[in-house]
Amino acid sequence: MARPRKNRIVDGSLPVDYFKPRGIPLVELEEINLSLDEREALRLGDLLEMPYEDAGKAMGISRATFGRIIRQARKIVSDALINGKAIRIEGGSCTISSAQNANGGFESDPKRSAGSMDR
Repeated sequence: MARPRKNRIVDGSLPVDYFKPRGIPLVELEEINLSLDEREALRLGDLLEMPYEDAGKAMGISRATFGRIIRQARKIVSDALINGKAIRIEGGSCTISSAQNANGGFESDPKRSAGSMDR
């Protein structure tokens, strides 16, 4: 029996939940999913340039788990950019947070748990 996934702490202030190539109707596009924890890994690791160890701590996971999540997120975004696919941002095993700390990470807010929304 597989071990249950640990909820990851993610930023609750998501300004957008969808991206698509300009000028192509949505009905003509293939859609791929980027989970909330994958989006958070991209934000912490690439946008904020946090070391994997610190980013993992901010999300409440290990450095190795963070590395696997960001690698998968980069693959999804690359596929969408190269092959002209739409990206829907939703789901994942996460707890939504809104209390940003000084390091760009977030403190867990149990009242806003997204639960386990695996793809």
